[in-house]
Amino acid sequence: MTATDRSLHLISTAAQAAADKLAHDVIAYDVSDVLSITDAFLLASAPNDRQVKSIVDEIEERLQKELGAKPVRREGDRDSRWILLDYVDIVVHVQHSEERVFYALERLWKDCPELDLPADAKATRGKAKEHAELQAAEEAAETGGEWR
Repeated sequence: MTATDRSLHLISTAAQAAADKLAHDVIAYDVSDVLSITDAFLLASAPNDRQVKSIVDEIEERLQKELGAKPVRREGDRDSRWILLDYVDIVVHVQHSEERVFYALERLWKDCPELDLPADAKATRGKAKEHAELQAAEEAAETGGEWR
C-alpha cells in the first residue's frame, strides 16, 4: 500500500506552508505500509516556540483554504514545543528544535520511503544545524569565549 494522491497533495501543501514560515529540516515519510491509521507523516522544526506555533497556524490555514482540510485533532498547543496536527490521511509534527533532536522521529521512520517535497521544503534541510552553529558562535562572542 502506498500513500493516496490526496495524502500526497496534503503533504506537499503542508510542506510548502512550513517552508514559507522558515521551518527547519522539513521531511515526509510514507508510513502507509507500517501504520493503518494514516498514510504519511510530515516533520518540521523551528528554533523557538513562537515560530513552532506560526508554522502550525500557516499549515492549518493553507490546508483549510486550498484543500478544505481541517485537522480532526490538534495536540501540544499549551507549550508550543511539539504540536501535532492529525488530518487522518496525514499527521503533521512541528517540533521545537530541541525536541526534534531528543525524540529523533526520523530514526523511528527511517525504513519508510521518504516522500518527494516541493523545492522550498527540500531547501530547509540542514537549517537547524546552521542555526545552532550560528547561535553558538554568537553566544561565544558575547561571553568572550572561543567558538569552534
